[in-house]
Amino acid sequence: MNPAERARRETTASTRARVVHLELHTGDLPRARALCANLCGWRTEQIATGIGSYLALELGGDLGAGIVECGVGRATWLPYVEVTRIDTATDLARRLGASVLLEPREGPAGWRSVISTREAGEIALWQQKGWRL
Repeated sequence: MNPAERARRETTASTRARVVHLELHTGDLPRARALCANLCGWRTEQIATGIGSYLALELGGDLGAGIVECGVGRATWLPYVEVTRIDTATDLARRLGASVLLEPREGPAGWRSVISTREAGEIALWQQKGWRL
């Protein structure tokens, strides 16, 4: 097994990493909220965080989602992909040619980093707390 394949297997919970959360980054939270509710029927819940508020979306099933208002010119969906080791996954992404937009950072429920490639866009890597960092 080559080093990249070994690192990939150590990084993901299985041979196929799963998307566990979707996050909409928008410059207009009220309009994004209205569209998601009225077009898709997704319920929203305001959640207070240490750095502001977060709007959780109930999509149905076990996929979590939310909306963040920030200074983006165009709204963008950011998928969160579950990994077993955030540090290893971020390093592997870098070796595979990705730019690291956000180095691994701890939050209340886990660790995340954000990577970007011209070919695949932006992806958040997510390690849930309870897994060894």
